Amino acid sequence: MIKLITVGSIKEKYLQEAIKEYSKRLQKYTNLEIIEIKDEGLVEPQKAIELESSKIEKHLNNRDYIITLEIEGKEYTSLEFAEKINNILIENSNITFIIGGSYGLSKSLKEKANMHLSFSKMTFPHQLFRVILLEQIYRAYKINNNESYHK
Repeated sequence: MIKLITVGSIKEKYLQEAIKEYSKRLQKYTNLEIIEIKDEGLVEPQKAIELESSKIEKHLNNRDYIITLEIEGKEYTSLEFAEKINNILIENSNITFIIGGSYGLSKSLKEKANMHLSFSKMTFPHQLFRVILLEQIYRAYKINNNESYHK
């Protein structure tokens, strides 16, 4: 099972459609659960981080292999990412990806993570990044099943 915990909701219709499409494609390979946490908005940054991280932690359990998305995380090629996903699934049936809010994730939540992942040193809008992450997860399943997918 893949669980995606993300801060904020998707307002743009085109992003909602892309998320729906990749969610549908992933059904062939795994169960997918997307959990949206309310963005704390314009409060003091550290307070927002703590409040959002606390809400995220309520959705974690000890069976989850936790992957936080962080600019400081490790970068992988798509093939390396697919191999990493495959290796994780050998020992863990639940992979939980966490996309934090505008201010990021708390130190304590990062410390709970089994893996810190970065897609780039660039900053992406959280809503768009959700689509990018789902596409890469889908690509990983296609690669791991030796199925063709555009390169």
